Amino acid sequence: MTPSPRLSLAVELDGDGAHPAAWRHSGRPPGAVLGGAAVRAAVHGAEQAGFVLATFADSPVPPSSGLDAAGRLEAGTRAAFVATTTSRIGLAPTLQVATTEPFHLATQLAALDHATHGRGGWVVGTANDPAAAATIGATPLAPADLDRETRDVVDTARALWDSWEDDAVIKDVATGRYLDPDRVHHVDAVGARFTVRGPLITPRPPQGQLVVLADARLGLGGLADVSLVRADLAAADSPLRFVEVEVVLDAEEPAVDRLAALDADTVWEPSGALRHVGSADALVTLLRELAGVVDGVRFHPAVQAVDLPILADRVLPALAALRRSPGRTLRESLGLPRPVNRFAASVR
Repeated sequence: MTPSPRLSLAVELDGDGAHPAAWRHSGRPPGAVLGGAAVRAAVHGAEQAGFVLATFADSPVPPSSGLDAAGRLEAGTRAAFVATTTSRIGLAPTLQVATTEPFHLATQLAALDHATHGRGGWVVGTANDPAAAATIGATPLAPADLDRETRDVVDTARALWDSWEDDAVIKDVATGRYLDPDRVHHVDAVGARFTVRGPLITPRPPQGQLVVLADARLGLGGLADVSLVRADLAAADSPLRFVEVEVVLDAEEPAVDRLAALDADTVWEPSGALRHVGSADALVTLLRELAGVVDGVRFHPAVQAVDLPILADRVLPALAALRRSPGRTLRESLGLPRPVNRFAASVR
């Protein structure tokens, strides 16, 4: 008998919501999103609802230079903040490849995986506009150069996560040996704009390799574990494919009226993602149709204070027989195997 298709459900929890005017309709003071309580409440709500993954968007520059949200807490810091106050949900910050040193990026993510006991992930960020490049005193990369930089950084991060073998730390009190140096390796990575010898300063992550999520248009193939696809549901050659779904749900007002009120403040420009504006029941029907077509969904609630509770109370329970449940690690939650260390068979 062929097993029934399963969906992994993730949610993006940046700011007050995906709509640029969400902060005006959040029901809390505008600056509250910059405090730890708001981050903690959103992530705990998502964990209690049964989401297997929460992601945190980020960019090298503020999300808006106009009247809308003009600041955010750094994504890696947000994920680290809730790492020890959660127990099941995966946590994946967006970290940028063009404005972050690969060694420090890999170290930060490895530390997150240790802090969460194996629930860490990474959404690959490729911000490359003039304002982003200016943050490191550079000019934007040409498209081909950005493609190479992205592949180089992801490949280097993966090599660094393997630079300590699983049994490198021995902690032998009798001999005073903390680690076996033969199981710690240099990686000698050379990119177009960087060189890294390694090894990482942090032992191998509990998952071996963190879960890497990347826009399918980047074409990272096997370097990504999850390809994020849009409304066209494009094919991808990574192990898993998640579709991006923006949601505006019926609440005290119909969804179409809610969206009109939000757009009256700032228009939510199309992003290429699927956008559901309507009832929770209709969204459940859509998700059942997507099961077997994609492996998962990443929701982008228009206004977290309104749409996230509806997802938790009406959408996820209706999909109980269809959705994957959180496992011990994020890889387990997504049905991904733990990779073998590339150095495990090296000659000593």
